Amino acid sequence: MGYKRRTKVVSEIGMSSMTDLVFLLLIFFLITSTLVNPNALKLLLPKSTGQVSAKASVSVSIKDNSNNKYTLHLNGNKDAIAYDKLESALVELLQNEEDPTFSIYADQSVPFGEVVAIMNIAKRNHYKVIAATRPE
Repeated sequence: MGYKRRTKVVSEIGMSSMTDLVFLLLIFFLITSTLVNPNALKLLLPKSTGQVSAKASVSVSIKDNSNNKYTLHLNGNKDAIAYDKLESALVELLQNEEDPTFSIYADQSVPFGEVVAIMNIAKRNHYKVIAATRPE
């Protein structure tokens, strides 16, 4: 009485649904990865309650004087520095730094365009920028 099965058990797994899933995940990650870093300046924005790991050795202060006149001060010096001389002064101060980083201290009434002009100096020279904030 040798009974044998006429049908064999198929041990294959259908891969069509798996390839569909992988394809959808690939599209999702490609779309979200382009939204993560939209050609922005690399900034180290400190949190109000914590410390930033990078220490800036140079600081640039932007003060608001009356009549929409803004003065730039390097390392807390009371004497103002002209914008056209700021880049050469920063290059001189940061030339021997291993990881050149400087911080920007801007008054609340200073327009954002003035701060971005200083950030452009950092971008041209491949410096990192810390935008200084006050604690909450």
